[in-house]
Amino acid sequence: MTLAHAHPGPATGPGTGQLLTVVAALLVAVAYLLAAGRLRRRGDAWPRWRDVSFTAGGVGTAWASGGTVPGGPFTGHMIQHLVVGMAAPLLFVAARPLTLALRALRPGRARRRLLVLARSRPVGWLVLPPLAALLDVGGLWLLYRTELFAATRHRPLLHGMVHAHVLAAGLAFTFAVCQLDPVRRRRSVAVRGAALLAAGAAHAVLARTLYALPPPGTDFAAADLHSGVQWMYYGGDVVDAALAVVLGVSWYTAGGRARARRTRREAAPTGGKQRLTGAAGDSVTVGSAPTGRHR
Repeated sequence: MTLAHAHPGPATGPGTGQLLTVVAALLVAVAYLLAAGRLRRRGDAWPRWRDVSFTAGGVGTAWASGGTVPGGPFTGHMIQHLVVGMAAPLLFVAARPLTLALRALRPGRARRRLLVLARSRPVGWLVLPPLAALLDVGGLWLLYRTELFAATRHRPLLHGMVHAHVLAAGLAFTFAVCQLDPVRRRRSVAVRGAALLAAGAAHAVLARTLYALPPPGTDFAAADLHSGVQWMYYGGDVVDAALAVVLGVSWYTAGGRARARRTRREAAPTGGKQRLTGAAGDSVTVGSAPTGRHR
């Protein structure tokens, strides 16, 4: 459930915002693969399915931003909404890019600054699940229940701004729900699950209203409107279900690894080095080089 970007009119092609998104998506995918390769060359373990997940997110974002999306104007817009705002962020976040960056970077200023940024108070507020859900759902209602959506179809700059926002909003919400990478404060499963349920319900209600009443100022054909709404409603449910699975698996895995760490500490107390551990057990040592071999 993320702020969907507007679909351009039939006579317009990808704008500057979309083209920049295409280039950025492909570049970050290449950077991810290079960082993962560096980890493996030095003997660290990094699952290859994460490479596939992140690459799929980058390619999907590039295709939806600059490629030809099937269907009419509104249907095509909703398919873009699902890919760029929901599916791609899940693929990106599941690949744990922050953990990879912290482990791939050599100990030094860049790594320390990235860690400080990731654990900063503003980032903590940005990925607070209730706030992320509120911003996400509020953006959707603002886009579709005002004339903003109609305006984006004819104003390239506004269209580009909304398009640039969609991926960031989707990433923030998905990261807030999953919280697989090291963060300032890990919220409980109850808080994250409640945020996911609330956002999913608001997304479904909005889809139902659009089926009966199109966005103000638009004149989509009824068949195109209804097809797009169906993509929004059922496609959103699929992504929400996938988010719920990731949330449940990460909670179960984190609980098991926490018990294992407590057992190891009781058997052999560790030294003074602090380790940041993600929900899936990937850890990063603060103040020394990563030791690797964490799955």
